[in-house]
Amino acid sequence: MASLTGAASRLLPAARLTVSRATARLYFSSSSVSPLKCPKSSPLLSHVFRYQKQSLVRVSSGSFSTVASAKSAASDPDQLKSAREDIKELLNTKFCHPILVRLGWHDAGTYNKNIEEWPQRGGANGSLRFEVELKHGANAGLVNALKLLQPIKDKYSAVTYADLFQLASATAIEEAGGPKIPMKYGRMDVSVPEQCPEEGRLPDAGPPSPAAHLRDVFYRMGLNDKEIVALSGAHTLGRSRPERSGWGKPETKYTKDGPGAPGGQSWTVQWLKFDNSYFKDIKEKRDNDLLVLPTDAVLFEDPSFKEYAEKYAVDQDAFFKDYAEAHASLSNLGAKFDPPQGFSI
Repeated sequence: MASLTGAASRLLPAARLTVSRATARLYFSSSSVSPLKCPKSSPLLSHVFRYQKQSLVRVSSGSFSTVASAKSAASDPDQLKSAREDIKELLNTKFCHPILVRLGWHDAGTYNKNIEEWPQRGGANGSLRFEVELKHGANAGLVNALKLLQPIKDKYSAVTYADLFQLASATAIEEAGGPKIPMKYGRMDVSVPEQCPEEGRLPDAGPPSPAAHLRDVFYRMGLNDKEIVALSGAHTLGRSRPERSGWGKPETKYTKDGPGAPGGQSWTVQWLKFDNSYFKDIKEKRDNDLLVLPTDAVLFEDPSFKEYAEKYAVDQDAFFKDYAEAHASLSNLGAKFDPPQGFSI
């Protein structure tokens, strides 16, 4: 989507999966937060995984209590509301809207509608907090999102990772000027790394056949052409960093001074504002400092995709409506809710 962004059951034809590890890293808008070192050696991850190991034997350990969150099931509504306010403050100070959107999308985007069992089917289940999944090529840099959300998870131990990731993603869209997302909560967390999906379920930025690749990935999730194009519009936020994805320039006139860590190449001029600029800029292709990936360009080349892309380029209200519905659908993929119908806040 905006780069939705990886890889899990190798459901795509082998020919379409023969992409480099670098090109698989982009999907979903890139972060404005400065990158850390390799996830495996990150001090943050050592801290996070220490908490996770403790939680397996100490259910009352509070923050990062993976077993506790799975068994207590639904998040606490009051804690979710308070966490949302803390996320808003985080956004106002760190300008981290893009990476929080990407985190939620990448946790949900591993869903396979052809698998009934939870959590084997993937989706929004908090599995992205584990090192094995963070090391997937498509998730490069997302350790920074965990670093940002760690204090909030510590503070609100009755909020599951799965809910926190989706809450952060939706709040980031709304705070950037986007539509109100009709979210529901109560997602259960997986409890051990062995429940993570295999690598390969997320979109690639530069496949040989972009339209076919997008359909292979998103149809597997149960999404349609309209949802593919609407979700792609979230690339109005964020930047691609070549050191993470292999795509984009090291910096442009729009990114050299930040906000946040400088650098990268954005899809739009105002890359922290959610609007329909992405569709306008992709259609015009007049600015070499703006990024256009193969999976972006195809939205105005494929006849079915083009119908929606042309519409969104001239009608922001239509884009906002369709985007809000698509984002909500994506955030629910594969989730196991308690109560089963979920709840709103």
